[in-house]
Amino acid sequence: MIKLSRYVLYDILRSRIIIAYTLFLLIVSCSMFQMEENSSKALLSLLNIVLIVLPLVSLVFTTIHYYNSYEFIELMSSQPMSRTRILMSEYTGVSIALLSAFFIGVGIPVLIYMPDETGFALLFAGAALTLVFTSLAFFASVRARDKARGIGFALLLWFYFALIYDGLVLLILFSFSDYPLEKLTLVLSALNPIDLGRIFIILKMDISALMGYTGALYKDFFGSGTGVLFTGGIMLVWIVVPLWLAVKKFKHKDL
Repeated sequence: MIKLSRYVLYDILRSRIIIAYTLFLLIVSCSMFQMEENSSKALLSLLNIVLIVLPLVSLVFTTIHYYNSYEFIELMSSQPMSRTRILMSEYTGVSIALLSAFFIGVGIPVLIYMPDETGFALLFAGAALTLVFTSLAFFASVRARDKARGIGFALLLWFYFALIYDGLVLLILFSFSDYPLEKLTLVLSALNPIDLGRIFIILKMDISALMGYTGALYKDFFGSGTGVLFTGGIMLVWIVVPLWLAVKKFKHKDL
């Protein structure tokens, strides 16, 4: 598995796309810290990149890579090698490549300009979202045999988590505004990894007071060790479950 993952990783790292992605993140991150005198404002601007661009790139890049490697996957499947090992090797190689791009492009500037609790929270959330949406991309790719349908399904997932879900949550909160919904919003945030990452990072900044009573509730919860374990545990579930479903489907799929 290690040798196969290494081959996949080397193949990806030779791609101009992953190099361009790394340079894009590095240039944007350095530019934001250079333009803003207040590092917290720069980090808040960088938060939008992490929450929007990272999931999108992880989904699209992983999906395209899977379909471009389909002949290689078929070849490996004809060898005395389990399908679980093949798919996990692909996932490991893609994940390491995307994480490397993120830590070089965003991690280095953050460690230089803002090496504090908020900066590390941003790095944790970015790494977790990269792994989550890589898992979702493999799930979408394995389920759809056609490349266009697979990419379309992946984009639909991003559109749902990045845009539609927030609208649905606001509709629920508005419809039941007469009831105490603080704990419900905590549960709803766990159903969207992007929202969970956003709340986790924002509450590390000194702007949670703008969120009112709900912000105080979130601050008490996410600011504690239990909140960190909760965030890490939910992110782990979002990583493992789609990947497990993808492996389960792939093992019985007719290639």
